[in-house]
Amino acid sequence: MSRVYNFSAGPAMLPQAVLEQAKEEMLDWNGSGMSVMEMSHRGKEFMSIADKATSDLRELMAIPDTYEILFLQGGASSQFSMVPMNLLRGKNKADYVNTGAWSKKAIAEAKRFCDVNVAATSEADKFSSAPEQKDWNLNGDAAYVHYTPNETIGGVEFHWIPETGDVPLVADMSSTILSRPVDVSKYGVIYAGAQKNIGPAGLTVVIVRKDLMGQMIDSAPTMFDYKTQADNGSMYNTPPTYAWYLAGLGFQWIKDKGGLSAMAEINKRKADKLYTAIDGSDFYANPVKPDCRSWMNVPFTLANAELDSVFLEEAKKIGLTTLKGHRSVGGMRASIYNAMPEEGVDALVAFMADFEKRNG
Repeated sequence: MSRVYNFSAGPAMLPQAVLEQAKEEMLDWNGSGMSVMEMSHRGKEFMSIADKATSDLRELMAIPDTYEILFLQGGASSQFSMVPMNLLRGKNKADYVNTGAWSKKAIAEAKRFCDVNVAATSEADKFSSAPEQKDWNLNGDAAYVHYTPNETIGGVEFHWIPETGDVPLVADMSSTILSRPVDVSKYGVIYAGAQKNIGPAGLTVVIVRKDLMGQMIDSAPTMFDYKTQADNGSMYNTPPTYAWYLAGLGFQWIKDKGGLSAMAEINKRKADKLYTAIDGSDFYANPVKPDCRSWMNVPFTLANAELDSVFLEEAKKIGLTTLKGHRSVGGMRASIYNAMPEEGVDALVAFMADFEKRNG
C-alpha cells in the first residue's frame, strides 16, 4: 500500500519516520513489554517519555525557564475560554484582533467572560490581509491582547510579532507552531492544537509565562486552571498519553532535521513553489495579499469553478488528497505543514500545470 500526499488542514499528515517508529514500538516500548497506550501515566516509563518531550520542545523553541509547558486536552478551542479565565486577573477588558474564522470564534467565547475590544479587523476586505499595527486601537488597560498568527481557513498570516508593551500577548499558533523559529519571550501565552505541526488530534500544547498564572477567575473549573495543571505536571488527571508520546517523536524528528531554522527554510521553499505556480497562471488565483500569505495553508481557486470537482477527482487518483477548500470559502486549499515533503508540493505543482494545459 502506497501513502498519499495528504494536504488536509488537520488532522494532518505525520512524518513517515514518526509513524514507522511508533509502529516498531507499538507492542513493546523500549523493552517494557507494554505499548505506550497501556502504561500508567505516573509510571517511570511514561514519565521518561513526557520529560523528554517537554525538554525537547523547550530546546526546539528556546523556551525560557520563566515559562511553563503544558500538555492538555480540549483542543485549541478550549483555550478560547481558558485564556480569559486565567489571564483576566481582576480586569474586565481584553483586546482581540479579528483576521478570520478562528479569530471570530475566540472573540465570541471571550465575550462570555469580559468586555472584548476588537482592536483591529480585516473583515472589510474579506479577511484577505493582516491589519497593520498602525491601524490597531489597543486599550492600555486590557488584560491581554489576543491574535491568530495564521488563519488556517483563509490562509492569512502575520509575518511579524505585534508590539503590545506591558500587556501580555496571546497567540493561537495551532497552524504555525514549530514551522520556524519564534521569540517566545514576546508572548504571555502561546497555545496550539497538535493536529497540524505537532502530532495527532487530542493534545493541546500551552506555553504560559509563570507570572501570569495563579489568578483564575472565581468559580472556574479546577481543570481549566493553568497553575493547577503546571503544579501537577499536566497530570492533574490522566493526560492523552499516546498523543503526548507521538508529539515527542515529532519533536525528535524536527531536531534530527536540523531544528526550526532548517524547517523554516524547507517550509518557505515549499510555499514559494506553490505561490509561484498560482501567480504564474491565469487559471489559478489566491485571494490573499502577497505579504500576508500563509506558509502553511494555501487556498486557491480555479478560473472555472465548474472544474473544481474534476480537479479534486483527478488529483485524488494520483495520490494528492484532501485539497478541497473549507466549506465556508470553497475552492481549493493545500495545507503544507512540516510533515508534507517537498516532493508532495512538487507533485501538486506538476499536476496543476498539467490540469491547466488540458482544461485552460
